[in-house]
Amino acid sequence: MDRRSVIKHAGIAGVLAAGAAPAVHAQAATIRWRLASSFPKSLDTIFGAADTFAKKVNEMSGGKFTISTHAAGELMPAFGVVDGVQNGTVECAHTAPYYFFGKDETFALGCAIPFGLNSRQMTAWMYEGNGGKLMREFYAKYNIVNFPAGNTGCQMGGWYRKEIKSAKDIKGLKFRVGGFAGKVIERMGGVPQNIPGGEIYQALEKGTIDAAEWVGPYDDQKLGFNKVAPFYYYPGWWEGGPELDVFINKAAYETLSSENKAIVESAAAFAHVEMQAKYDARNPTALKQLVGNKTKVLPFPKDVMDLAFKESMKLYDELSEKNPQWKKVYEDMAAFRKDQNLWFRFTEMRFDSFMQAQKL
Repeated sequence: MDRRSVIKHAGIAGVLAAGAAPAVHAQAATIRWRLASSFPKSLDTIFGAADTFAKKVNEMSGGKFTISTHAAGELMPAFGVVDGVQNGTVECAHTAPYYFFGKDETFALGCAIPFGLNSRQMTAWMYEGNGGKLMREFYAKYNIVNFPAGNTGCQMGGWYRKEIKSAKDIKGLKFRVGGFAGKVIERMGGVPQNIPGGEIYQALEKGTIDAAEWVGPYDDQKLGFNKVAPFYYYPGWWEGGPELDVFINKAAYETLSSENKAIVESAAAFAHVEMQAKYDARNPTALKQLVGNKTKVLPFPKDVMDLAFKESMKLYDELSEKNPQWKKVYEDMAAFRKDQNLWFRFTEMRFDSFMQAQKL
């Protein structure tokens, strides 16, 4: 019997009767992943990006791809998530890549370095420059596939128990500072401390540390830093535009269909945009409330900024001499930064400077 003839003339009933039915594929099984975050759930903006990512994956897949999100400490420590993804303990994580500069300084370039890129420039480098490609190549060594999934925008410079009047006041300062920036603080004479977000308040309250930075007014107010340190400095020169990433175990990612890979990429991009929108919308009100509660908001003295810049540039030169991977990525980022700053000098800087001087 000619199979095509049966299908053409007999209809479905005839096909079934003839035993010539086409294969009927079973409905695809639901994919269930776990995501380990480096952040506490109380920070709805930065941890919230993981929830947004998981929610969008679920929605776009029609409920066939679900990701449970877990705060720092639930499945693994905040700074254990790279090992967790690399080893396949969890399928994915949401974190700030610069936390892992101890493994290789190049991790920091995927997030933020002192006097690096602002948030728009970072996104441009990742999506339209070589940043995404170079970091994807680097993370492959750790069995990781990365996607941008958030940016805080430029951060504040942190909370200090005592006033910073000059660069001399950095010497001996026990300062909780995230990731790679600690290398520069150390060169300035400070004593950097890399403490997870959920543990900073207690350390600052007890005097275990003299100062601490986290993100900006909205998060900092939630964490209560203004209750134990009265001086709030700006800007966070070490975090002009820190990118958060979703890290995915390479083997887990490769099992996904093309459709699900596209869903992951799109969900991460949505979370990426939403995070900064939330910070930009919520920080102004929080800052006004902090000032109303007698927080003293101050700019860093010029000599602090000058010394920090000088030591940062020297550090990057030294790293380029000894770490080929750093050199490859940093040189590309630095060239991109140069062109970006030229453009921003004519547009963003002039516009913003004028607008900030107006009484609106």
